Amino acid sequence: MHKILIVEDDMIIAKSIKKHIASWGFEAECVTDFKDVLAAFVAYSPQLVLLDISLPYFNGYHWCSEIRKLSKVPIVFISSASDNMNIVLAMNMGGDDFIVKPFDLNVLTAKVQALLRRTYDFAGQTNLLEHKGAILNVSDGTLNYAGVKIELSKNESKILQVLLENKGKIVSRDTIMTRLWETDSFIDDNTLTVNMTRLRKKLQEAGVVDFVTTKKGIGYLVE
Repeated sequence: MHKILIVEDDMIIAKSIKKHIASWGFEAECVTDFKDVLAAFVAYSPQLVLLDISLPYFNGYHWCSEIRKLSKVPIVFISSASDNMNIVLAMNMGGDDFIVKPFDLNVLTAKVQALLRRTYDFAGQTNLLEHKGAILNVSDGTLNYAGVKIELSKNESKILQVLLENKGKIVSRDTIMTRLWETDSFIDDNTLTVNMTRLRKKLQEAGVVDFVTTKKGIGYLVE
């Protein structure tokens, strides 16, 4: 089931969209905290975003730009600002479609279905993991923090993925090495230490400090 994130501050419109697309078999969630739409996006991990332009705090163009730093997920703008300049700007910011308010819910659903088919018939889904503002994109092995994108090696990405999947729990060195072996990265204890050192250095250079804690003789922890 595809998940759709609705970023619309008019709750009457948002709830009517959610109810209608749910009747077509989609799962949907409406954003309620417009101060941090990106956090809602990461937490929900949708396959498509319906995004209004006029929003509290930051407009839809801002959030489209922030999402595009992390993901290629389809974004459909829904707005009454239907002049050519707004439509062109929406497309240039990374939008995939533009639907003018007021709109027919059946037309909206048809556009959503078509865009999902085009996108996911040919591409996999993006997997994002977030902690303290740092967002790991498992699909391309990058970490985004405060607008900075960090390129990670295959091993560094996998190590961070394992730790983020077990937030608040100590992960043993053996567990991490086993996960790396599963992806044909045959590393020993010394190699793991080298990879962890490189990962920590990259995190610190990007301003991500005290992110991974060493539990001596046991393993590592992301708290």
